Amino acid sequence: MASISDEIKRRRTFAIISHPDAGKTTLTEKLLLFGGAIHIAGAVKSNKIKKTATSDWMDIEKQRGISVATSVMGFNYGDYKINILDTPGHQDFAEDTYRTLTAVDSVIIVVDVAKGVEQQTRKLMEVCRMRNTPVIIFVNKLDREGRDPFEILDELESELKITVRPLSWPINIGAKFKGVYNIYEHSLDLFTPNKQKVSERVEIDDINDKAIDEAVGETDASKLRDDLELIEGVYPEFNVSEYLNGSLAPVFFGSALNTFGVKELLDCFVKIAPSPKPVNAEERQINPEEEPFTGFVFKIHANMDPNHRSCIAFVKVCSGKFERNANYKHIRTGKMMRFAAPTAFMAQKKSIVDEAFPGDIVGIPDTGNFKIGDTLTSGEELHFKGLPSFSPEMFKYIENTDPMKSKQLEKGIQQLMDEGVAQLFINQFNGRKLIGTVGQLQFEVIQYRLLHEYGAQCRWEPVSLHKACWIESDDNDALEAFKKRKHQFMAIDRDGRDVFLADSGYVLTMAQNDFPKIRFHFSSEF
Repeated sequence: MASISDEIKRRRTFAIISHPDAGKTTLTEKLLLFGGAIHIAGAVKSNKIKKTATSDWMDIEKQRGISVATSVMGFNYGDYKINILDTPGHQDFAEDTYRTLTAVDSVIIVVDVAKGVEQQTRKLMEVCRMRNTPVIIFVNKLDREGRDPFEILDELESELKITVRPLSWPINIGAKFKGVYNIYEHSLDLFTPNKQKVSERVEIDDINDKAIDEAVGETDASKLRDDLELIEGVYPEFNVSEYLNGSLAPVFFGSALNTFGVKELLDCFVKIAPSPKPVNAEERQINPEEEPFTGFVFKIHANMDPNHRSCIAFVKVCSGKFERNANYKHIRTGKMMRFAAPTAFMAQKKSIVDEAFPGDIVGIPDTGNFKIGDTLTSGEELHFKGLPSFSPEMFKYIENTDPMKSKQLEKGIQQLMDEGVAQLFINQFNGRKLIGTVGQLQFEVIQYRLLHEYGAQCRWEPVSLHKACWIESDDNDALEAFKKRKHQFMAIDRDGRDVFLADSGYVLTMAQNDFPKIRFHFSSEF
């Protein structure tokens, strides 16, 4: 029997993040292909093959070609157990991605060679920096025309504010792309455009080997040698401990669509990426090797199976061993619970698991018991932190358009809000339901899912608001006075907390000045 610490050492739990269209979902698929988890990649963009990407399984994702929910996929690769969390790149779903980053030990960032670093990538990198999460960068789409690799490296350093070190290097790009030299393993991979099979590898002794000249021609071979000499001179030596503390990012080049450069990335990744690390709870730091089980809910997903109206809570195991049918304490309610059918995922294919170890993600059927951020333990009172909701910036009233279906609408709204797709506020002045989101696309997704998953129709009514912020005060009279003065703009959130709906930035600043005893919060963790 492998011990818990052996199981921990072979776990690699990471997220893939990028701007929309940089090729993140394609890269995820190719990693699954190497793990033997799928046998033919769904050609994401091709309409000839009616397959859609394995990790995009909600109807709306297939229609739009974007990922809106974070998918979880686990597979074995050699001696390693790999858990990938594929996140939505679209900025309207940034909040889902921020939460996912709390459940991973490292990150792979995908950058498009033509477009370079885009705004969404910068934001996500800030979250990685806050947590010192180790990052590997994959520069994608080298089979298309793009920018000079050195230029891309400079941009990565200045935009992502991190030191980079190439561990592979392209020989030309676009139409003249011939392959990649693997600096990490000193080998040469030649490129043949093919979406299903892996290109050939040329065995070489060192960079001056004549085999390189024969493979790519003398001109390209000598340019490659010059480039590598420049890299050795300009970039620091690759140092694993600097990568692990988040101050150095290794860079790989390739083309995910053509399955090129992906295996090099994966082989290096499993060797250097961190296994599950200690996690901070409010009470103390939890070490993965501790015996008692602890874990937290970082995501809730409704309707994994449209035939059964069930939710699934995604639990990240932080320490100990999670066992099926064992009794665990749900800290927020104080109840003991046991789970007869916990699942592990391969996109939406799930299988029942009997045990899970730190770093693993377990799906637990949820009938409304869980909220994002809930802690489960073998009994100890612990609270994991760092799963905030941010104050929304777009608001609409939600109205029922079919009075016969009001029960379905209620249930749909409740389950989708549990998922953390958006936030629900009840206006205390007129009793109407107000939905707040970070982006416009979420309203479309909510309307679509209410109709297709719950059979409920809704329409949106615009309302002009600047921000919703949580308020509190140690002085009860001051709080009551504020609520009386602003009664038209007061709401409560789902936990019954007071929320002030400011209709402009000016009004918010004035309120902060006029009521010094009130604290205004822009994130739900306070």
